[in-house]
Amino acid sequence: MFKKQNHLCRCLAAALLFVAAPTAGFAADVVTSPDGSIKVTIGVKDGRPYYTVNHNDKVVVNTSYLGFRLSDAPFDNDFKITSKSRNTKHGTWTQPWGEDRVVDCHYNELRVNLQQKDRLRRQLSLVFRVFNDGLGFRYEFPRQKNLGDFQIMEEKTQIAMPVDAEAWTEPTNRTRYYEALWTKAPLSTKDTVSTPITIEVGDSLFMVLHEANLTDYASLNYTPRHLPGADVTLVAALTPWSNGVKVYATAPFVSPWRTITITKTPGELITSKLMLNLNEPCKIADTSWITTGKYVGIWWGMHMRDYTWSQGPNHGATTYNAKRYIDFAARHHMKGVLVEGWNYGWDGDWTKDGDKFSFTNAYPDYDLEGLQRYALDRGVSLVAHNETGGAASNYENQLDSAFSLYRRLGIKVIKTGYVNPLMDDKEDQHSQYGIRHYRKVLETAAKYHIMVINHEPAMPSGLCRTWPNLMSGEGMRGQEYNAWSSDGGNPPYHVCVLPFTRGLAGAMDFTPGIFDFTNKAQPGTRPQTTVTKQLAEYILLYSPWQMAADKIENYEGHPAFSFIETVPTNFEKTVVLDAKIGSFLTIARKDRYSDDWYVGSATDENPRDITVNFSFLDKDNQYVAEVFSDGPGADYRTNPYPISYERILVKSNDSLKIHLAPSGGAVIRIKYAR
Repeated sequence: MFKKQNHLCRCLAAALLFVAAPTAGFAADVVTSPDGSIKVTIGVKDGRPYYTVNHNDKVVVNTSYLGFRLSDAPFDNDFKITSKSRNTKHGTWTQPWGEDRVVDCHYNELRVNLQQKDRLRRQLSLVFRVFNDGLGFRYEFPRQKNLGDFQIMEEKTQIAMPVDAEAWTEPTNRTRYYEALWTKAPLSTKDTVSTPITIEVGDSLFMVLHEANLTDYASLNYTPRHLPGADVTLVAALTPWSNGVKVYATAPFVSPWRTITITKTPGELITSKLMLNLNEPCKIADTSWITTGKYVGIWWGMHMRDYTWSQGPNHGATTYNAKRYIDFAARHHMKGVLVEGWNYGWDGDWTKDGDKFSFTNAYPDYDLEGLQRYALDRGVSLVAHNETGGAASNYENQLDSAFSLYRRLGIKVIKTGYVNPLMDDKEDQHSQYGIRHYRKVLETAAKYHIMVINHEPAMPSGLCRTWPNLMSGEGMRGQEYNAWSSDGGNPPYHVCVLPFTRGLAGAMDFTPGIFDFTNKAQPGTRPQTTVTKQLAEYILLYSPWQMAADKIENYEGHPAFSFIETVPTNFEKTVVLDAKIGSFLTIARKDRYSDDWYVGSATDENPRDITVNFSFLDKDNQYVAEVFSDGPGADYRTNPYPISYERILVKSNDSLKIHLAPSGGAVIRIKYAR
């Protein structure tokens, strides 16, 4: 009896050993950044794909699991590694517009091919690209017998943080149009948040989580969770369709890149090109029609309630009014004039009845074709405003007719809008439904040589590399909140945090440049800045098409307007001189078409003395620096208007001390001394 029991125990032990034995196949593997500072380990543990990240020999991402839940089965376990491959790329490419002309692209890549061990043998590939300032990874679903059309119910991407660090985030829940304030708090205290997520891990370690090349997929959000093995683990939370499905797909299929930027300083976050490098090269063969510039518009007057979008005695979009703005633009070297409320559809509740919008038929008091001819004769062009009220199908049905009209007239820039959080009264703007719509608009616009400034957009993800007619977008609390927000307007720290959060996703159409803070329509609400800080926004909040947003009568005769006239919107090089996220920021940018430099600086509600070091200038040359700074007694709360101006000679070994008032700023225009 004893021998039989002993034999049974040995058989049971052997069976247990077989079950617990490591999966046959490949071990975990490592891919490093070209400079060796970042090391990513990818493998499979108990059938679950995972990765870890080290930066300068310190763990910055603990064991984090990857995968999906599909509509018919889990797709995050029971995997084995079937093969691996490596690749390296090092080169440069040139942007037709941007904060830097030349972009360096250098990464090491590891592809890990997986297969589930069940009878279906479904396959999935993980592709990791590691740069000197971070990494991107994505999922690839190869063409295969047992996975054709499929539905993603949940993406299970994790980012397991070893420490519960402070992070700047914008909430996803109860937020419309990506227009909430960014706030700083420990990750564990956050609700579901949209990306980018900017994490202050330490004094010399900063991380940003976002995505690149968002194509035919749902927008990415993250939910903090307390899971074993990390202080806090961020888990992907895709924006769903109304029926709960996250993504409809057909193999072969690829996800967007999940990006983790890792730098030692806040300034390096701004100058990182990781997101752009993870997008496909430009698909527009001839980009000569894509330009940059500045524009004015019949816009702020609506927010001040001087004008209305709808027809009536105070209608703003009239031929007479538009000619005034065109004449002003021509006198002050502006390239465009935006006119809101020009087309049929604004009467009534257009936020609910967007299907009534026409994008070709102008109101009787607005001569679209005549005004465009008038503008072109003066070296200006109209910027066509296309508010949709969220009626995406109505807009798509008119895209070709509208864009062919604009091309015939010579209108090359449009501003789109979606003031309804649901498209077609059903689907979230940031769901796959919305992403497909935004892409259709962009690609159709490219066909007609039209540039797009997108308001209420999808969060940018670097698509401007592939489709550089995507010029700029909103996706933040912009200047209009300083007109009507019940909380009094954007807080003083807002301009100092946007470049490190929303600005990391792409160009921002913040619409800067308000000079008159009087607000009879909403007393107490106004820009919570000085006027000089409004000037600094042209440097700090980058857009290739920048608006001079105030009413033109507030610019006439104002000496500071000369800075807005001359500040470029396309740059050769960008240097972050000093920064603390949410507190202060100083940036220098070199004009792409001259040797001129422009510097902008801003502070939060605290006054600050800064030192601008001119080491970015060419050595052995002398420059004239024109300095606009906060004047005596300037204070955003009591006296936002004083401006001081001086001209000084500087060289690269010089520095300049400047006092910034509470929520104040400064700008410097620098030219060769002649």
